[in-house]
Amino acid sequence: MIEIFTDGGSRNNPGDAGLGAYIVRDGEVLAELSEYLGKQTNNYAEYTAVIRALEWCIEHSLAHEPLSFKMDSKLVVEQVQGNWKVKEPTLRPLVDRVRELSATFPSATFTHIRREYNKEADRLANDAMDRGQAR
Repeated sequence: MIEIFTDGGSRNNPGDAGLGAYIVRDGEVLAELSEYLGKQTNNYAEYTAVIRALEWCIEHSLAHEPLSFKMDSKLVVEQVQGNWKVKEPTLRPLVDRVRELSATFPSATFTHIRREYNKEADRLANDAMDRGQAR
């Protein structure tokens, strides 16, 4: 099973936004994704982190493996699982994209974790925001 820790952030929300994804299998780091997203909202960054991680797994021929997402965004977890309504219209296409991509895998679970257990993804998202602010 592949574990994927994701995080997204935005300074001033909306503001300089970045994503981080830390992808691991059996303790081996497969990838560290860090991307500056320009001026965006925190929720956009959180969703885009999940999308980029799913795309990375597909591009690297891992669609046959189950995925376990872990993130500190309760909103993303609950909306993707269908437990919470998507009230913000700009998030609907992102939720749909996550569902579409995750259907490629035998299973994809989404679990909310506390921030202190998501340090690597948080670091990667902050690195991306720092790079963007330095422009």
